[in-house]
Amino acid sequence: MKTPVKNYLSVTKKEWNGMVVLIILIALILAAPYAYQTIRKDNTINFKEFDKAAAMLSKADSTSTAANGPESSRSSLKAALFAFNPNNLPEAEWEKLGLSADQVKVIKNYEAKGGRFYAKTDVKKIYAITDADYKRLEPYINLPATGNYTKKAAPGEIIEINGADSAKLTMIRGVGPSFARRIIRYRDRLGGFYRKEQLKEVFGIDDSKYAEIKNGIAVNGSHITRLDINKATFDQLRRFPYLSFKQINAIVEYHNQHGDYESIADMKNIAILDDGILRKIGPYLVFK
Repeated sequence: MKTPVKNYLSVTKKEWNGMVVLIILIALILAAPYAYQTIRKDNTINFKEFDKAAAMLSKADSTSTAANGPESSRSSLKAALFAFNPNNLPEAEWEKLGLSADQVKVIKNYEAKGGRFYAKTDVKKIYAITDADYKRLEPYINLPATGNYTKKAAPGEIIEINGADSAKLTMIRGVGPSFARRIIRYRDRLGGFYRKEQLKEVFGIDDSKYAEIKNGIAVNGSHITRLDINKATFDQLRRFPYLSFKQINAIVEYHNQHGDYESIADMKNIAILDDGILRKIGPYLVFK
């Protein structure tokens, strides 16, 4: 009975040697981290100075951002303040005053649409100018005290846009010389306006600009220059911005083939003219 148990528990010399090697390897693996820490000491990093500098930077940044906004605060640090007239001031001069490139772009877009500064407070109305910017710039804004600029219409005064010259048009609040010239060029091309909403077809007059000026204008249809459609040539019809070359050619060819138009209804027979186009050109046509 003892022999089978003894045989089961006995090991060969080769197996014993293997066990010894395995035990040694396990011991070395367990001891390795401690040996590494003993050989190599970690350097302790002192974050006190770093934390102090970071706290000061964060405090300064939050203070300037709250006052002027992130972009404005950076620009105002390098501002060189001087007396200036905001009308047609070069971009580089605006930037010297501490405004960012984006702020200057907004101002130039305002001027491109005919906007002008007539009083210091007009600068404040530019949405890109913060309260802090205006407070900083206001003492240096230099606008002529006397009227070098166009006199504006009195509240409630209406300007009739078909009979007005450029000087009269600039009396409309929100219309400067640039817009006045565009309105006259487009008016001459059309032959006059038959409804004031057509001003939105003038380059630069979007919905917001139209909303600004619409209450100060009126349209008198008697000033419209009308065209006899039965005598109109291709070149004469080209004045209408509503017609393409194909549509103009179709109007002329239909007249050559079928004779005079008696009314706008006859023009509905031209396939490439829809009701929308006919409504737009109808007020400018006469049928003789």
